[in-house]
Amino acid sequence: MAVMRIYKYGEAILKRKMKPVDPADIRKLKPVIDDMFETMDEAQGVGLAANQVGLDMRLAVIRVPVGKEGDTIEAVLINPVIVEKSGLMHEEEGCLSFPDIFAKVDRFRKVKVHCFNEKGMPVEINAEGLFAKAIQHEIDHLDGICFVDRVSDLGKLRIRGQLAKLIAKVKAEAERRKKR
Repeated sequence: MAVMRIYKYGEAILKRKMKPVDPADIRKLKPVIDDMFETMDEAQGVGLAANQVGLDMRLAVIRVPVGKEGDTIEAVLINPVIVEKSGLMHEEEGCLSFPDIFAKVDRFRKVKVHCFNEKGMPVEINAEGLFAKAIQHEIDHLDGICFVDRVSDLGKLRIRGQLAKLIAKVKAEAERRKKR
């Protein structure tokens, strides 16, 4: 397994809608899925979408804590579609593509998702709370939507300086990669 580079705000792939995965190719994705979980864990995240690691496919991985015993809910979402949503929550959110930037975002409290799992089987996921929030966040990524796109105008004013610094840092890193 390998830790992958996480793409940051300002990199074009984060603003593009990802291509659906051909169901016939799903079983070949196991190494990619393993690498995505390792990358997410290394970065101490709870979710990671394929475009955040430079892959143009509708694939996301999620692992959220539940309870106090260190238990988690883990999910692999391939070609996910939200089919039901209810309730609202307004909570702080962050993102591995936006290091150290947090802002309040409106999300649905409960969602029902249809997708394929890592074995290529169609599944229905009923999620609420943090799990629902993570699913919505990652599906947004797959649609080219970043969490800051859902932040209120006032919230955007609060984080605009941090976003400007991040964009400058991303541009500098891109220049260094070009010189290699």
